[in-house]
Amino acid sequence: MIYLFHGTDVEKARTKAFEWVAKARAKEPNLVYARLAREELTDAALDDAALSGGLFVSRLLVLIDDPFPAARAAGDEEGGEEVSASGVLEEHLDALAASDNAIIVLAPKLAAAKAKKIAAKAKMTYVYDKPAALEDKRGFNSNLVNALASRQRDKLWLEINRALVAGDAPEMLHGLLHWKARDLMEKGARAWTPQESRQLSLALIELLQNSRRGGLPLNLSLERFALSV
Repeated sequence: MIYLFHGTDVEKARTKAFEWVAKARAKEPNLVYARLAREELTDAALDDAALSGGLFVSRLLVLIDDPFPAARAAGDEEGGEEVSASGVLEEHLDALAASDNAIIVLAPKLAAAKAKKIAAKAKMTYVYDKPAALEDKRGFNSNLVNALASRQRDKLWLEINRALVAGDAPEMLHGLLHWKARDLMEKGARAWTPQESRQLSLALIELLQNSRRGGLPLNLSLERFALSV
């Protein structure tokens, strides 16, 4: 079953998707939850998302986070990998839609043609658009992403802790930080070279994978990450 979250209001779409995940996990505690970033989309990963589960295995709840890259300049060496990853997702739409597992596709600012294609397969579609006059204004937790963009480690550490104390899930904060890392790759920033922003994205992926494998809990990993920026 596919649940699609998209729209021009990036922060609201992300917030609502993670709220949906939190409610689903509270309602069905035996769900096995996983978040797949764009860089993790492979045939094997999507086959597992669609087919895992059964009599002796809990159902899966899989959040596919921002699978479709923004338009890039011609000749960008990173573009081919990301377009390939999004193509893999489109190839698996039928299997994901037919699965008993809950598959959340979080794709803010999704192109209309792709939105229509996925919505046709989705059980539910949630659209969060900003009024045109507000398109360029930032909303949810801008302090967090701005601290990362400006490479202010002390402020980033403080904002992570404020968000955790306020009750935000570590997975949600990680997803927002990784989204911003990809945004830095696509748009550039004074504080980050293109190579540094790519390494930032990879470091966040590795951080999440290590936490999943039983390493340092994600909340503590995020604090350590902030101080390494």
